[in-house]
Amino acid sequence: MSKILFVLTSHGQLGDTGEDTGFYFGEVTHPWDALTCAGHAVEFASPLGGAAPRTRVKLDDPMDRAFLENAEAVAAIDNTAPLSDIDPSRYDAIHLPGGHGTMWDFAQDERLGDIVGQIYEQGGLVSAICHGPAGLVNAKLSDGSHLVAGKRLTSFTDSEEEAVGKAEIVPYLLETALRERGADYRTVADFDPHVEVDGRLLTGQNPLSSRLLGNAIVGALRELTLEPVG
Repeated sequence: MSKILFVLTSHGQLGDTGEDTGFYFGEVTHPWDALTCAGHAVEFASPLGGAAPRTRVKLDDPMDRAFLENAEAVAAIDNTAPLSDIDPSRYDAIHLPGGHGTMWDFAQDERLGDIVGQIYEQGGLVSAICHGPAGLVNAKLSDGSHLVAGKRLTSFTDSEEEAVGKAEIVPYLLETALRERGADYRTVADFDPHVEVDGRLLTGQNPLSSRLLGNAIVGALRELTLEPVG
């Protein structure tokens, strides 16, 4: 059994619009289901700790409904550990779900960048989906290089941001930021499912990629030759 850290945004306001935001529920529930069904343990953290703001909960989605019916899982996202308490050496993988909230706190959180870099350098997996790759923008390796430099990846695209009317609201455009860090950025048509796997870096383009990414994480964990940690 491997131990995976899910990091959720702590940010619940969509800029100055007065609208609520947070993490995208399905980008948690689908990978969570794939991982827990495969026997892996999932723990939750966020930059500030405590209850993570959720968005886009779909009661007609079987995975969302199954998560909400699991009292232990709901308690975990309502009582996330603060990143300041996280010991990266305890985890085989880290997963960064999206949601627009991540655009205001993931790239800006130095501790998150440090945790991502350490898990990757100790041989673990790094996974992110949709806006979750905001947590990769400033993640660096011990030699000072950007983790994403030269790596094949994807995220919510600039054109998708335009399509949902948020390009003028978010503090930066994620695709542009990742390209500026030297990422080998790949994309398919807007809102089509798409996953990129480059060694131990796994990314999904948008919410429709959630189940594909969850299955990819399970497969990648199966191939890891590390001894289980923690």
